Amino acid sequence: MPRSVNAVASRARRKKVLKLAKGNFGSRSNVWTVAKNTVEKGLQYAYRDRKNKKRSFRSLWIVRINAAARTHGMTYSQFMGKIHKAGIELNRKVLADLAMNHPTAFAEVVKTVK
Repeated sequence: MPRSVNAVASRARRKKVLKLAKGNFGSRSNVWTVAKNTVEKGLQYAYRDRKNKKRSFRSLWIVRINAAARTHGMTYSQFMGKIHKAGIELNRKVLADLAMNHPTAFAEVVKTVK
């Protein structure tokens, strides 16, 4: 009896990986073993960088809040300490947006915590 290899599933699996490798340069997009390695590494980077994206956005917000707080005569750490003590429930994303796009609203927040 001949050996059954389930070529349909194997082909589907390879097509899925080669589709993910589309857009890579040279053999990275059409040679199975090279494309498989490329896609696996790319998915590892994607997983890692979904976490790093959150980290880098938080640091960007902190830089913006710090710059805006210093124009009002206090540091980031003083400002955040006072805002928590005052019980204002605005997160860093919202505070950074206020600091960048609505400076008068940010000034009102600073005036409230001073």
